[in-house]
Amino acid sequence: MFTGIIEEKGSLKSIKQAKKSAQLTIEAQKVLSETKIGDSIATNGVCLTVTDMTHSTFTVDVMYETLNRSTLSDLKKNASLNLERALRASDRLGGHMMSGHVDGIGTLTTSKNEGIATVMTFETTPSITRYITQKGSIGINGVSLTVVGVTSSTFSISVIPETKRETNLGDLVPGSKVNLEVDMIAKYVEKLLKPHKEKPTLNEDFLKENGYI
Repeated sequence: MFTGIIEEKGSLKSIKQAKKSAQLTIEAQKVLSETKIGDSIATNGVCLTVTDMTHSTFTVDVMYETLNRSTLSDLKKNASLNLERALRASDRLGGHMMSGHVDGIGTLTTSKNEGIATVMTFETTPSITRYITQKGSIGINGVSLTVVGVTSSTFSISVIPETKRETNLGDLVPGSKVNLEVDMIAKYVEKLLKPHKEKPTLNEDFLKENGYI
C-alpha cells in the first residue's frame, strides 16, 4: 500500500525490452534506504518489486499486463520517475490509500496558472471518470491529488508549487500521458452493490440438494 506522497524523483538509468516484458534500472537515493530485494516501490504510481540493488540503483521487472495498462512501456532513458516506498503501519497517511495498481491512462489537455497553483485538466475514458468525484481523490503518476472538477471524459486537479517541484508533474505538457489510479473505495462499493448472479454448477450435489435424485 502507498499514500501518494512522493519521496523523491528517480531517473531511468536503463530499460531492457523483451517481447512481453521489460526490466527497468532506476537511479535513486532516498527510497534505497532500508529497502531490500523483494520490497515494493511505486514507480510513477505502479507497484513494482525490487529484484536487484546497488548503492545507487534498484531494478524491477515489469510484466506484460503492467506494460499494457500503464505508461511504463513508453519510458525513455533518463526519464524522471516519481518514487514512493510501501507504507509502514507507523507512517502518517498524508495522501490517500493507494494500491499501485493502475486503472488506466490519462492525457494532459490543458495546464493554466491560477494564483500560486496550476490547474491541470486530463482526458480519459468514461470507464475511469465514473469513479471520479469532485473533491475526491485521484492518483496521477503515483501522486495523491484532489479533484476540482469532472465531466464524462475529463477531470481537473490543482497543483501547488511544492508538488510540481518534488514530482514529475512539473514536467508535463499538453499531450503528456500519465498513469491513473482511482479511489479504491469507489470500486469496492460498486462491486458490493452489483447483484450477485452466480450460475449454479449442474452436478450430482446440485441435483441432490434440489430433490432431483
